[in-house]
Amino acid sequence: MANPVFILNGPNLNLLGTRQPEIYGATTLADIEAACKKRAQALGLEIDFRQSNSEGELVDWLHEAGRAGAGVVLNAGGYTHTSVAVMDAISSIEVPVIEVHLSNIHAREDYRRRSYVGEVATGSICGFGALGYQLALEAMADVLAGG
Repeated sequence: MANPVFILNGPNLNLLGTRQPEIYGATTLADIEAACKKRAQALGLEIDFRQSNSEGELVDWLHEAGRAGAGVVLNAGGYTHTSVAVMDAISSIEVPVIEVHLSNIHAREDYRRRSYVGEVATGSICGFGALGYQLALEAMADVLAGG
């Protein structure tokens, strides 16, 4: 596959492994990236793995993925619940977007139950910890294969 699947990570995900491990686990973002590379290779996918604390940078990367990517796996972090700009960026691109969250956002605080990303994503995976990224790649491979 020529075009990569962009795996985009939002604010505070650079702190995984140390930030609230009782909620987000002990796995670091580097661990997740390594597992995604391995799973993507097994699925015949290329990935482009990125993280930013900046909303504008995530929007720019979504636009880039719309031009040069096969799809997007997106953990928008806190922007999931607040960013109409991220939602609009997803709506403006024509590649599949799969939302992923480490925790089950529907079993948390009321404000986390609203997902602007989920309203426009192809699908959502949450509550399975770091495994959710690999599940998202499995789903992406199926979507890209026309499944």
